[in-house]
Amino acid sequence: MKDSAPTTSSPLKVPFFHASLGEAEKKAVCDVIDSLWLTTGKVTQGFEEDFKAFTGAKHAFAVNSNTSGMILAMDACGVKAGKAVITTPYTFVSTAACAIHLGAEVRFADIEKDSYSIDPEKIEEILKKDTKHEICAIVPVHIAGNLCNMEKICALARAYSTPENKIYVIEDAAHSFPSKTKRGYAGLLGDAGVFSFYVTKTITTGEGGMVTTNNDELAKRIQIMRMHGMDRNAWDRYTSPRASWEYDIIECGYKFNLPDILSALGREQLKRANLFFEERKKIVERYNAAFKDCDYLQLPPDGEGNAWHLYLLRIKPEKLNCDRNTFARELQADGIGISMHFIALFKFTYWQKRYADFTAENYPNAAQHTDNTITLPLWPEMPDEMVETVINSVRKTGEKHKK
Repeated sequence: MKDSAPTTSSPLKVPFFHASLGEAEKKAVCDVIDSLWLTTGKVTQGFEEDFKAFTGAKHAFAVNSNTSGMILAMDACGVKAGKAVITTPYTFVSTAACAIHLGAEVRFADIEKDSYSIDPEKIEEILKKDTKHEICAIVPVHIAGNLCNMEKICALARAYSTPENKIYVIEDAAHSFPSKTKRGYAGLLGDAGVFSFYVTKTITTGEGGMVTTNNDELAKRIQIMRMHGMDRNAWDRYTSPRASWEYDIIECGYKFNLPDILSALGREQLKRANLFFEERKKIVERYNAAFKDCDYLQLPPDGEGNAWHLYLLRIKPEKLNCDRNTFARELQADGIGISMHFIALFKFTYWQKRYADFTAENYPNAAQHTDNTITLPLWPEMPDEMVETVINSVRKTGEKHKK
């Protein structure tokens, strides 16, 4: 936290997010521009090596978004037509959409009652019904940086795998860097993990992501498919003594690589990842202290390895004479930049059309959390006065509507 507000063009008193970028990031980007090599090259390779060193991952592949990384990970794990994945309805749309893009289907498991994490018991209910062995992957989502029960989820994947059908665990780790447990970093607790470096994430490249795995076979497939199915990358083709036009296309791949100009940001951000984490925790502690005695609010869940990417505050509608949307609009009227994480997927037209039974009634926990959650501003270098402004606005609004 800082004593004075950063320069911002936002009309809000407190922006929802403000990226922590400084002179080091500016210099790194300018160095790439001066090199005249802007696309994927030695800086991106350096970012991947840095990320492996930070997390202990055997393999790390920089990609242009979490979404593209998820497609690569799912493809490598055999997600395709005739197969299905299990994930949560309480997530951003890309988690499930990636499976659809690959021709697969999605089976949804509700979240736990007291957290935002996918419920292992609901996962097992789906696996028990899978008599055709079509489930090939489970995709837990570490909402807001609070980790799912990976021990139970991985045990289920092992228990229900068959010699003909291995069930992989792909972590949607978009919110969970640098989450770490006794077993290691999130993104390496299952078979593969996919991170996001979107502008609001815990470290940013503007747009971008990273796929991690310790599985050599998955890594080989991801590496090939990331760049058109080509057997050579651009850096090698244009810097190696071997002729640049000599390459082979060995698979029908994608264009999912991360350019050096963005990787330059990532390398500098990675150096401050732990500092950013500590600063977010300090703000969380202030929020928790301010809201813990408000009987109309429920504090966010907290568990081992929580990265505290987002602060998800739940209202208790039975204690208030207003709903979440009214509460949220009054915070906005006070100049607080709030958001909602997430709108459950069964609220959206596409998913309603695709799956007839995909309704709020069948996913009561996700429905309740969707209707009652507000995401408060939480970012490194957030000035003390902004934190206090958020706290005062939340308490004022709650006391106004308290029954």
